[in-house]
Amino acid sequence: MMLVTAKQMQAMDSFTINEFKIPGLVLMENAGRGACDFFMEKFTPDRSTRVGIVAGRGNNGGDGWVMARYLMEKQIPVTVFLLSEKDRVSGDAKTNMDFVEKLLPHFPRSAVVQIADAAALAQEKSRIIHQDLFIDAIFGTGLNSDVKGFFRDVIQCINQTKKPVFSVDIPSGLNADTGAVCGVCIKASATATFAFAKIGHILYPGNQYTGKLRIIDIGIPGCAARDQDIRFQVLEKNRIARLFPPREFNSHKGNFGHLMIVSGSVGKTGAPALCANAAQRCGTGLVTLGVPAGINAGLEPMVTEPMTVPLPETQSGALSAAGLKKILALARDKQALALGPGIGTDPETRKLVLLLVKNCSLPLIMDADAINCIAENPEILASRPSPAVLTPHPGEMARLAGISAKQVQADRPGVARKFAENHNAILVLKGAQTLIALPDGQVFLSPTGNPGMATAGMGDVLTGMISALAAQGFSLENAALAGVYIHGLCGDMLAEKIGPFGFVASDMTGAIPGAIHRMQACTR
Repeated sequence: MMLVTAKQMQAMDSFTINEFKIPGLVLMENAGRGACDFFMEKFTPDRSTRVGIVAGRGNNGGDGWVMARYLMEKQIPVTVFLLSEKDRVSGDAKTNMDFVEKLLPHFPRSAVVQIADAAALAQEKSRIIHQDLFIDAIFGTGLNSDVKGFFRDVIQCINQTKKPVFSVDIPSGLNADTGAVCGVCIKASATATFAFAKIGHILYPGNQYTGKLRIIDIGIPGCAARDQDIRFQVLEKNRIARLFPPREFNSHKGNFGHLMIVSGSVGKTGAPALCANAAQRCGTGLVTLGVPAGINAGLEPMVTEPMTVPLPETQSGALSAAGLKKILALARDKQALALGPGIGTDPETRKLVLLLVKNCSLPLIMDADAINCIAENPEILASRPSPAVLTPHPGEMARLAGISAKQVQADRPGVARKFAENHNAILVLKGAQTLIALPDGQVFLSPTGNPGMATAGMGDVLTGMISALAAQGFSLENAALAGVYIHGLCGDMLAEKIGPFGFVASDMTGAIPGAIHRMQACTR
């Protein structure tokens, strides 16, 4: 599903009106009628339901006027609270306002109330709060500054009633491009948006204010989107399912790749075990796990199927740069290299990571301390002949980008996109709504996953899954997209089965085959 910015949506509106000669009034009519159908389906109001439509003076309010007309024709009592003086309403919105006012004599239980300032709001507040349902048609997608004055008071008044709210296009007070709250925002139960979902509907915290979202076709032709360079998408199940064809009857382990993992340090044996076991569960034919020699014997019972190789270590038990030649020799017959889970940031380990980034030509997936080891010199990634996959959490991303974690979280898509473009990397920014940014500027959001996954080791499992798919021949882009989606799906399946509280990373490995099976079933 493509997600658009406010500017892109405005350009598509203009294109449709100017190039295809579809009047704005027709688009507004289609929007209001489609929104009304969704409103009726969602809330099933009847003749006893009092519906308050809170309308601004722009086109968002115009959509609300269209909804008012359709509801009145259904004999549902409507009160339109116009947050403006009537003579300031213009264009298509004015046409639809005039239409409603001409209908009022025929529908005596409906009314139009003008609220142009704080004094009028105080006078009409009692009337507002006694509505049963609200339709929010105050601001559209163009809002990008904090809501102030009596508009802020109106939004707070509506939210305080705790009555269900239906938003037109986007909850008023929500930034359409970032999902940020502009000071105050309508808390909608449902939102009808037009032609395309906006980025702000889906990104946190916007998704917490949007409620149930439905996209209404208003007549904008598909070709209008092709010129907009839309680069933000939500991953869809069918796209991922197509990446998993059935295996041939006469397959053997050599058909499904050999993954090399370089991981672990003293006190961090769980990370390499989780990574390797997840890779094996994800269908890789063979997995070889290289770890510091001192932890190899203790790790072996934790990884029944993967093979282990002891690597040179420092006196403190960290991976040593002296192991470079051995790792490169081991990598010659492998199809991908996973680097990082549990390795620490010992100076020798840091040196080893930098040398592997420079000298290993395998598809490279980097996680955890491998990312921290290159944080002071991320430019090293651009010298690789093919993109590496990096899977940072917000703190690691902050170190990579040289900013604070708070800045990362304030603009996750922008930070991820910028880094991927500038460093020729595929950037998997973990967290709620994990993002995958590609070097060409595309950003994908995964709809899978849940708060139950906020526990240690989940990133190690994800690294194993992405690496396993890369070893099996997936492109690094598809390995990242599929790995992230299925990782979240495993978490969702566990939450359904045992509840979203207390499952751990090792539970995830057992869920991987079932999640992939569910994907394959979609293509049958």
